[in-house]
Amino acid sequence: MSEEKDLILTEEEDLEATVPTVVLTLDDDSEIECDILEIFKVEEQEYIALLPRTEDPDNTDVYLFRFHEDEEGEPVIENIETDREYEEVTDAFNAIMEKDYEGLEDEDFEEEEFEK
Repeated sequence: MSEEKDLILTEEEDLEATVPTVVLTLDDDSEIECDILEIFKVEEQEYIALLPRTEDPDNTDVYLFRFHEDEEGEPVIENIETDREYEEVTDAFNAIMEKDYEGLEDEDFEEEEFEK
């Protein structure tokens, strides 16, 4: 049986962009705020990739869940049940990230000059 997680959508404004976030309520009733990295499909199922917000700048843990909307249009996430499904979803997410960031190291970025 799939276990549903409580999900609260929020938005946090950054200097230049709005970052969509969710607050997950875990099994022990603790809460963790996460950035939404991507919502993507593998076959006919949608998935969501979440990056927990932590004080540790080296934290690169990404949470992957099944994703859908209920009858009222509210977002619902569920645990991925099998190792095989998790591997397929991980491979798809990694491919998306590689494509999104392909060539970034090679691009020339110009520094903006600010008047004092």
